[in-house]
Amino acid sequence: MKIFNLTQNNIIAEDAGVADTFLSRMVGLLDRKHLSKEEALVITRCNSIHMFFMKFPIDAVFLNKTNKVVGLTEDIKPFQLSKIFFQASYVIELSSGTISEKNISLGDDVLLK
Repeated sequence: MKIFNLTQNNIIAEDAGVADTFLSRMVGLLDRKHLSKEEALVITRCNSIHMFFMKFPIDAVFLNKTNKVVGLTEDIKPFQLSKIFFQASYVIELSSGTISEKNISLGDDVLLK
């Protein structure tokens, strides 16, 4: 799946996976050693993340049910917790630095296709 930022008119990720089952949501990126700039993981039913046992930092973009950015967490490091974004329905996990590189902002409209 590709992820587009309609507001900024750019591609956020070329190759996004989806974690939408209990097991895939629980594992997330724990089995990975890195995430390339083109990759992302979309975790459904999620308004905060933890980085327990992760091996690398990431950026997290939280979206509501209408795919609007309602929260941003940049460069969250292993063993940290994100803030809870109560309006969020899911999160896109990206390689660290992607939020600033792609100019992702609160209120941006996102398309997953």
